[in-house]
Amino acid sequence: MRSIETTVDLAMDEAEQEVRRALGEEGFGVLTEIDVAATLKAKIGVERPPLRILGACNPDLANRALQADPTVSLLLPCNVVLEPAGTGTRVASADPVDVLGGDAVAAVAAEARERLQRAFARIGATATA
Repeated sequence: MRSIETTVDLAMDEAEQEVRRALGEEGFGVLTEIDVAATLKAKIGVERPPLRILGACNPDLANRALQADPTVSLLLPCNVVLEPAGTGTRVASADPVDVLGGDAVAAVAAEARERLQRAFARIGATATA
């Protein structure tokens, strides 16, 4: 699966703030948050490096995609993953064009890809400024 990603020279908490800001500028809100490391520790006692999943949704894009193909609901919201990478944080999401196949949602998937790419570019620009 192709992804959209960037690595920023920020700690995870700082990177998450930047991710939320940049996503918001592209019309995405964060609907869900999963602290995978904390959940695995609590449920099965497994220690692992930090890993957070933010469930991001752009309501306009989601509505358009659902109108074109109701099965898109199986893929909502878009997961944005944050995890340590060296001294910074890796931020990644599945490429919507890769995940949302079919002509009915191709335009929406392409727009979602463009918006995520712009958001991730902003995060990188903020981190290196």
